[in-house]
Amino acid sequence: MGVRITVLASGSKGNAMVLASTRTRLLVDAGLSCRETFRRMAEAGEDPSALDAILISHEHSDHVSGLPVLARKVKKPVFMTEATHREWWKQHGKRLEEKGRLERLEHFSPGRSFQVGDITIAPFTTPHDAADPVGFVFCAEGVKIGLVTDLGYMPASVRQHLAGCDGLIIESNHDLEMLRSGPYPWSVKQRVMSRVGHLSNEALAEFFSSDYDGGAAFVVLAHLSQHNNHPEIARTAAEGALGERRNLLANRLLLAAQDRPLQPIRL
Repeated sequence: MGVRITVLASGSKGNAMVLASTRTRLLVDAGLSCRETFRRMAEAGEDPSALDAILISHEHSDHVSGLPVLARKVKKPVFMTEATHREWWKQHGKRLEEKGRLERLEHFSPGRSFQVGDITIAPFTTPHDAADPVGFVFCAEGVKIGLVTDLGYMPASVRQHLAGCDGLIIESNHDLEMLRSGPYPWSVKQRVMSRVGHLSNEALAEFFSSDYDGGAAFVVLAHLSQHNNHPEIARTAAEGALGERRNLLANRLLLAAQDRPLQPIRL
């Protein structure tokens, strides 16, 4: 069967992705309600009962809002860093008590790989205004997949982790001019543009034109802002930066959506 990636949702209203190998299925982030997660999984041909684990990148609500109910329903281990769990409980403990604690909680540390089934998971630190945010590199069946959203800029460490990926899901959150002239309060605009905010189309284009090795079979632009970006603006910026490498190396450029799952990607 190989490796299959299904982006269920991506954006400020909820993030979730299924990554599956022949023997193992992971849900990465749980920012949709349990009901909506199950609905989108069914639409994409994924079986929630077949999940082996849930991974959490950080504690912001668009990545964890559905977690308590999901974890109780699927009864599978939940993996997050200790600092992320502590902050999540600090912010939502009273509400979480009503829905039940996580029965099967596992901690991981950025920089230390771990295994779930036949998938090796390498979490790495990202610059974002959360307790201990991470991106992930997944390796299974000879395929390497990188997933990184919610980062204010692309430090050298992140660029190194993404080298040699066969597939890449990466943030293209906002167009700088749209953000500056958009409806957000100035304090929010400052936060989004900061080094612990979100990655702009322009910053991603700089990565594509300088440090990206061009080897991925597909690139998914993720976490697009609904107010401060437009899919065609993000696509044009990425295509211009990728240049001829996109055609020479058969990079498929896809855009993740907030309101519907992407078609499964198979490698």
